[in-house]
Amino acid sequence: MNALAATNRNFRLASRLLGLDSKLEKSLLIPFREIKVECTIPKDDGTLATYVGFRIQHDNARGPMKGGIRYHPEVEPDEVNALAQLMTWKTAVADIPYGGAKGGIGCNPRDLSKSELERLTRVFTQKIHDLIGIHTDVPAPDMGTNAQTMAWILDEYSKFHGHSPAVVTGKPIDLGGSLGREAATGRGVVYATEALLAEYGKSIKGMTFGIQGFGNVGSWASRLIHEKGGKVIAVSDITGALKNPNGIDIPELLKHKEATGSLKSFNGGDSMDPNELLVHECDVLIPCALGGVLNRLGSIAEHLGPINYCAVCCMLPYFDFI
Repeated sequence: MNALAATNRNFRLASRLLGLDSKLEKSLLIPFREIKVECTIPKDDGTLATYVGFRIQHDNARGPMKGGIRYHPEVEPDEVNALAQLMTWKTAVADIPYGGAKGGIGCNPRDLSKSELERLTRVFTQKIHDLIGIHTDVPAPDMGTNAQTMAWILDEYSKFHGHSPAVVTGKPIDLGGSLGREAATGRGVVYATEALLAEYGKSIKGMTFGIQGFGNVGSWASRLIHEKGGKVIAVSDITGALKNPNGIDIPELLKHKEATGSLKSFNGGDSMDPNELLVHECDVLIPCALGGVLNRLGSIAEHLGPINYCAVCCMLPYFDFI
């Protein structure tokens, strides 16, 4: 089951529990606008490359639409549609006056130079600038994008509409960004973890953690868990995976990752098969990579026996069986 089918199924279940009218349910499942654009750029070697960009604007009934932009090879319409819909429900549940949207470009940012990423971002912004805006749709960083990406979008958008710092969130502080924004998602994971553990009379201190993904979310979650006395015993990302039963020195790992761009060759842990991380023995498992990594309830019950808690049960994009 793909991301959109899983998200629609979950919404229909919630709709029935809430007793929503069938016509309203159908209306809420259909996005407000779907955007698909061609983004052709010159590469550094002089050749041309074409990528496909998407922006799905799901619902604006409660305010301007809001949602991230991700750069990843697997970005496709159904995934973006599902994430846009989930943004609508998340802002509504949190009572934040926004609607939901999501965007992305099907590319591998690791294969592109900084100048190529800038050109791609600016072309994408040129194609959608008249469909986003402060009172319409406010993009944000997501997987494969960061504050620099948002700065390029802001600058390109401002060419058409004048200086508009509020058109994106997650931008650099010097351009009007918010303090703490970079750590916000990882900090939210830690808050969710603390709330979950508190239900069992536990706390982060002294617990062992396995964290899949060491990008913005996973690295900040690891750092904050380490600071709170938790023991991160396994981490992974696209470059590899590490384990250390005595706990990984997260500050040192962060320095190593910044210097080398990889988890490989870090002397504070043993390498492991990244596929084993989801079933590695620990107290708390936190998936911070792609969605859909936990996809069979039976398999989870069978393989995750040693894991006492799953800290992201509230983060539905990671599950397609709920």
